[in-house]
Amino acid sequence: MHKLTVAQGTALSAGAVLGAGVIALPAVAAAQAGPASLVAWLALVLLSAPLAWVFGQLGARFPDGGGVSGYVRRAFGTRAADSVGWIFYFAVPLGAPAACSFAGGYVADAVGGGRLTSMATFVGIVGVVFVLNWLGLHVSGRVQLVLSATLAVLLLITVGAALPHADLANLSPFAPAGWGAVGSAAALLVWAFAGWEAVSSLSPDYADPRRDVPRATMLAVVVVGVLYLSIAWASVVVLGPSLATSQAPLADLLAAGFGQAARPVIAVVAVLLTLGTVNAYIAGAARLGAALAREGALPHRLFGSVRRSLVFVVAAAGLAELVPIELHTLMLLVTGGLTLVYVLGTAAAVRLLPGRAERAAAGIALVSVSILLWLTGWPALLGLGVAIGAVAYRAWADRARSARAVGAAARPSAAEESSPED
Repeated sequence: MHKLTVAQGTALSAGAVLGAGVIALPAVAAAQAGPASLVAWLALVLLSAPLAWVFGQLGARFPDGGGVSGYVRRAFGTRAADSVGWIFYFAVPLGAPAACSFAGGYVADAVGGGRLTSMATFVGIVGVVFVLNWLGLHVSGRVQLVLSATLAVLLLITVGAALPHADLANLSPFAPAGWGAVGSAAALLVWAFAGWEAVSSLSPDYADPRRDVPRATMLAVVVVGVLYLSIAWASVVVLGPSLATSQAPLADLLAAGFGQAARPVIAVVAVLLTLGTVNAYIAGAARLGAALAREGALPHRLFGSVRRSLVFVVAAAGLAELVPIELHTLMLLVTGGLTLVYVLGTAAAVRLLPGRAERAAAGIALVSVSILLWLTGWPALLGLGVAIGAVAYRAWADRARSARAVGAAARPSAAEESSPED
C-alpha cells in the first residue's frame, strides 16, 4: 500500500484547508472591519500554527482515521464524540447554501440576475452533487487536490496581476468600524481555515506518522498562510472601499490586472471550485450520517444508509437556501459549530498528549478557539444546542434499548407459553 510522503501530506493538508470560501471572504471580512480585517486574517494564520500542530501531534501519537471524533471519544467518551459527529453533520446543510452563494455572486457578476442567479447556481451545484453521490460517481481525491491546486495558482496569479495597481491610501481609515469589529471578522474567517482537523485523520496513511505528520502540517500552515495573507492584502490595497460591497472580489482583482474579459473566466472557475468543495462536504456528510446511525447516534430508520443520509442533507440544504437568513448570520452558524468542534478537540489534546510542552501548546490553542467561540456571539448557541441534542438522543436511545432488553428477558418463551400447567 502506498504511503504518503511529507510533500504529498503537505499538499493534502493544505488542500483540506484551502476552499472556495476565499473567493468571497476578503469582501465579507472587509465589510465587517475595513482594512483592519487584515489583522483578523493574520490572527487566524497565527492561530493555525498551534491548532494544526496539536492535531498533527494527536495524529502522530494516536493514528486514527476518525480524526477529532476519535480523540474526543478517547478523552471524554461516546457522548462527547457523538456531539462532534452531530455538529459536523448538521453544519453541512447550512454550509452548502453559503458556499454556493459565493459562486452565485461571481455568476451574477458575469451575467447579471442577482438573487435569482444565485439561487439557480445553488440548484445547479447541489443538483449535480446529489446525482453524483446517488449514483456512486465520487469525485476522486486526486480531482479534489487538482481543484485546490487550481485555487492556489489562481490566487497567486491574481495577486501578481493586481499588486501593480495597489494604493496604500486604501489602508486609511484602517479601522472604520472600531477594533471590536476585528473580532467579528475573525469569527467569520474561521470558515476559510476550517480543515485542520483533517490533518489528524490522514495520519494512518504516512509511513512514519510521528516524524512526518508534524512536518507536513507545519509546511501546510506556511503555504496556507502565505496564500491567504497575500490575497487579503491585495484585495484591501487594490480595491479599497469598494471591496466591502464586492460580490466577486477575485474577479475585481483580475479585472484590474487583465481587464473585464477575465470576469466570465473567473465565474466558471468559481463554480468548479465550489462544486468540488460542496461535493466534499455533502459526500462526507452522507457517509458520516450513515456511520452515526450504525453507531446508534442517529435514528437508523432515517439515516441508516448513505442514500437516506444524502437525501436528508440535500433536503435540509434546500430548506436553508429558502429561509431568508443573511449570509453573515448563516456563516456564523456554521463557523460557531466548527469552532466548538475545535474547542472539544483541543480539550481532548490537553488530556491526551503526554508532554508538558505539548499540553501547553494544546492549552494555548484551547484558549484561542474558546475566545473565537465567544466572538461568534449568539450563533454559537446553535452548535451548543446540537451538541446537547446529541447527548440527549444517546441517553434516550440507551434507555430505549435497555427497556427493550428488559422486556425481552421478562417475556416468556414460546415453549413456556405452550407448556401445560401442573
